[in-house]
Amino acid sequence: MARRLQGVAGVLKVGSQLFTSEGPQAVKRLAGLGFDIFLDLKFHDIPNTVAGAVAAAARLPRVRMMTLHASGGLAMLKAARKAISHGKSRPALLGVTILTSMDAGALRRVGISGSPATRAVSLARLAKQAGLDGVVASAHEVRAIRRACGQEFLIVVPGVRPATSAPGDQARVGTPAAAIRAGADYLVVGRPITKAHDPREAAFAIAHEIASVTRAR
Repeated sequence: MARRLQGVAGVLKVGSQLFTSEGPQAVKRLAGLGFDIFLDLKFHDIPNTVAGAVAAAARLPRVRMMTLHASGGLAMLKAARKAISHGKSRPALLGVTILTSMDAGALRRVGISGSPATRAVSLARLAKQAGLDGVVASAHEVRAIRRACGQEFLIVVPGVRPATSAPGDQARVGTPAAAIRAGADYLVVGRPITKAHDPREAAFAIAHEIASVTRAR
């Protein structure tokens, strides 16, 4: 799949499924093909453990971004940021706000009050306070987070689905065009490409949709 997407995708996501199966070797092999890596492991543990994990991940080749749960709290986020504070070229640290598979009802069932948008903005502010570079949030929260955290704060949007794609297990989705218009810096696109009959053509179509929006700005 990575070879089929060379020249179309510049950054590949390594998530928990691939990393659990193949470990750091997966990152090294993809980096060897010339790809930068979005290491999406969503670290969430006590501050010392997360700091160690972040430091280890930062030593892997070509890791451009990595994730940790903003709900881990200020101490955990600060420890992660401090763990890579001395690197000359370090990965961007992104706080995961509210998973795109969760709606307001799902949040209530785990004891979190308020709308996903309200919680996402609150967690984004916490991530910025801790010194993180940005957050992961759905397309629905991008504008509110941008207002709260400023133009330089990175916003990475998962749950991206072209208009013709099924949402699957995602509750809060957005099209590539809608996410870019809202102000997203990066889009995470998985199954609409990996499960497509022609993944390379599907990736080209999404890239074209993004380009049509950016040209119109």
